[in-house]
Amino acid sequence: MTGATTVGVLGGGQLGRMLALAGLPLGLRFRFLDPSPDAPMRHLATQITGAYDDRDALAKLVDSVDVLTYEFENVPVAVAEQLARTHLVFPPARALAVAQDRLVEKQFFRSLAIESPPFAAVDDRASLTAAVRQIGLPAVLKTRRLGYDGKGQVVLRSDAELDGAWQALGGAHLILEGFVPFRHELSILAVRSRDGAVATYPLVENHHRDGVLRLSLAPAPDSAHLQAQAEAIATQALNALSYVGVLAIELFEMDGRLLVNEMAPRVHNSGHWTIEGAQTSQFANHIRAIMGWPLGSTEARGCAAMVNLVGIIPPMIDVLNIQGAYLHLYDKEPRPNRKVGHVTLLRDSAEELKHAVARVQALIGEQHLTSPGDL
Repeated sequence: MTGATTVGVLGGGQLGRMLALAGLPLGLRFRFLDPSPDAPMRHLATQITGAYDDRDALAKLVDSVDVLTYEFENVPVAVAEQLARTHLVFPPARALAVAQDRLVEKQFFRSLAIESPPFAAVDDRASLTAAVRQIGLPAVLKTRRLGYDGKGQVVLRSDAELDGAWQALGGAHLILEGFVPFRHELSILAVRSRDGAVATYPLVENHHRDGVLRLSLAPAPDSAHLQAQAEAIATQALNALSYVGVLAIELFEMDGRLLVNEMAPRVHNSGHWTIEGAQTSQFANHIRAIMGWPLGSTEARGCAAMVNLVGIIPPMIDVLNIQGAYLHLYDKEPRPNRKVGHVTLLRDSAEELKHAVARVQALIGEQHLTSPGDL
């Protein structure tokens, strides 16, 4: 390998920034395409500013790159398919197509006999009523495309709410999903190399507020009995898609069963703890996979937590005064509900981790974990 190897990345957000930070020590160069001139990776690598389907911008992106990837799952599928005709593009465009449509995604997992919450397509007002009769209430009405971080969805608890939800989401091309009385929200991150080798990280327990991830715990407490089940789900999906790179699958635990909520064909927020908390980070393993290099160990280095910084950056000195705390800032201006950074915490025990998490959450005004059982 020479230092001239260049990775092209569609998307230049914080995930792209962390991909670059993982790849630069390996002698790689990066070129990013992002619509925003203030993309978080702008100081680390070459940025091309333009829309993802801008022909001139795409031509500049692919000039002399060796492999292409993305850190944003809403890259137009047609663009990924076009680029794949002349360049190596990982993960494959089919993974984007599946992940971009919630109905197609649910049907994909059903085709693999992998369980998910009950669902039904909603294409007109009458089909919404029919779907509610089929699935029951409460349920969640979602847009099939472009929803993330709690956007594009409405919880339905009574028939009186149907008209308002239908109008709020614009009508047509929706999906109704049964509301799951889950015990925990979990995620499994897995990586597949070009030669088909698969490695999986420990299950992660996730805590959300207002639809935004606030806290991840790894390994997920009391989850050892679910690890094999989660690994089987991830491996099936990876192989069915001929996937290369990191894939994240969000799961609900209900009565000892894992139900698939959704997948993200990219590195994922719930895997940020791996930078310090695993032998090989999700970002380094994504790079290894798309480059055709051997995958690194996914073993955890103890108990880890990742606290998202949403809309607020705490005083740096206060964070750095916490032993075992690692502060990551994304070079983004704070504003409400915007992810501007995260803090990873490492401890030898769950009890020690709980107290460290509470200290960071106090700095950002976040609600504390309520009992030792939460960890």
